[in-house]
Amino acid sequence: MAELYLNGMNEPISIVSLKEANPAGSQMFWYAAYTASRHEKTVAEHLRQRDVECFLPLYETVHRWRNGRHRVQLPLFPSYVFVRMGVSQKLRVLQVPGLVQLVTFQGHPAALPDSEIATLRGALASGVLAQPYRYLSVGSKVEICRGPLQGMRGILLRHQGQFRVVLSVEMIMRSIVVEVDASDVVAVDRKGARLIVAGSSKYQQAAGACA
Repeated sequence: MAELYLNGMNEPISIVSLKEANPAGSQMFWYAAYTASRHEKTVAEHLRQRDVECFLPLYETVHRWRNGRHRVQLPLFPSYVFVRMGVSQKLRVLQVPGLVQLVTFQGHPAALPDSEIATLRGALASGVLAQPYRYLSVGSKVEICRGPLQGMRGILLRHQGQFRVVLSVEMIMRSIVVEVDASDVVAVDRKGARLIVAGSSKYQQAAGACA
């Protein structure tokens, strides 16, 4: 068994093979499934038809076509669908049209923590605005200390007075960006400890409130 850290999580995540997790195949874990380009919704539908639990996070945006502007829902993590399964379902999942492979670690399917999926699901259901963003692993680390994404850690962005946090899933090298209030984040150092940093008075007040 190995451990790694995902951006946005405070504790190490255990990565185990399906066989190690449960020889009988009855215990369920979340996995990231890589899909063919623009096949995420098709894969998700096939999984549901096969009674396999899945999660396809979507975001809404506006696209312009010849017949006008239209609101569409697109995958938040392009080319990925999250699947909850046990070892007994592995073959059935891999046979889904458009599903290329499960994301692996050291040759074994890598399980994601239930808490991360639950937090993301809850945040999107509550109306948190999120969009895909280029993958980031370096920057000013912050922790969200209030709201549906409380406890998640990411990288702080500031643009025209707006605060945003980039949350990354290192396992699939994908990031999303969410808008936050200054009062909802606190800085953390490289060792993961919270700290209050010098900067705008608004940000200092926010850090103090969350400490």
